[in-house]
Amino acid sequence: MTLILGLESSCDETAAALVDSDRRVLAHRVAGQEEDHAPFGGVVPEIAARAHVDRLAPIVERVLADAGKTLADVDAIAATAGPGLIGGVMVGLVTGKALAHAAGKPLIAVNHLEGHALSPRLADPSLQFPYLLLLVSGGHCQLLLVRGVGDYRRLATTIDDAAGEAFDKTAKLLGLGYPGGPAVERIAKNGDPKAVPLPRPLVGSAEPHFSFAGLKSAVSRAAASGQHSVPDLAASFQQAVVDCLVDRSRIALSACPEATAFVVAGGVAANGAIRAALTDLAARHDRPFVAPPLWLCTDNGAMIAWAGAERFAAGLTDPLDTAARPRWPLDPEAEAVRGAGVKA
Repeated sequence: MTLILGLESSCDETAAALVDSDRRVLAHRVAGQEEDHAPFGGVVPEIAARAHVDRLAPIVERVLADAGKTLADVDAIAATAGPGLIGGVMVGLVTGKALAHAAGKPLIAVNHLEGHALSPRLADPSLQFPYLLLLVSGGHCQLLLVRGVGDYRRLATTIDDAAGEAFDKTAKLLGLGYPGGPAVERIAKNGDPKAVPLPRPLVGSAEPHFSFAGLKSAVSRAAASGQHSVPDLAASFQQAVVDCLVDRSRIALSACPEATAFVVAGGVAANGAIRAALTDLAARHDRPFVAPPLWLCTDNGAMIAWAGAERFAAGLTDPLDTAARPRWPLDPEAEAVRGAGVKA
């Protein structure tokens, strides 16, 4: 059995966790930064990086204490090396390098997206490769065939905004505050999802990709008209996102008969309406539906530690001069798409 310390600092959560190869989470802590960024309606990269500097070392100390372990008990240090806000990524990666060097332990530089992609296997030991993954987070919206550790085939990505970005921007337009996703979901429960006619970009198209920029703009216009209540706007927006995700996932499921399951991960996967719709979609395609528990969907150290454990078991470690990366596609061979593309 191996024990991995995982560090996460790619956006606005400072997190650390201890996870072993038997899928036990011995300890985990997350320090959010909602109060730091709320006045600005979104994450301010410089503020986030400074907060990581202040909080990461104490969180590591507390996690080790919670588990009754020391660095000497750890087999490897896993740290997010990208993609993400580069200042925050650098804080976590440098901390991981320092701990690895001081303790004489291997370093595992983890792709944040791989942390999300493998997190369902931490929660569900029965999940086997290959599986179809809908990865929906603040900065990414992708469909991937997960064939193994470090082996991903991208089937679709966003050509502009990610779903999480659309939630945050809609929340800001509606004056709901930050973080936007939970705020929209809460108020949408009091609204009519059919009240506001909003577009479903690319739904029904043969193109496999996602697009949410036009939906966000339509919400802005609808809000400016003054004809709709905030709960109705939120509910109608959320339903439009659900419809887009279901339609695009349907295409991918049909294209991947070899997939053992349909899996969702990432922060947006915590949304109840989205989980329910995807559960129904998987059932219609006769595939098991797998989603991590809600705490494992948002950014956390446990998913980084588990990705580190999977990579460590495969003999994959990294040198101490590994660089932080603001962009790091899981499938570097994937064809570039029109539009933003860089979020591939």
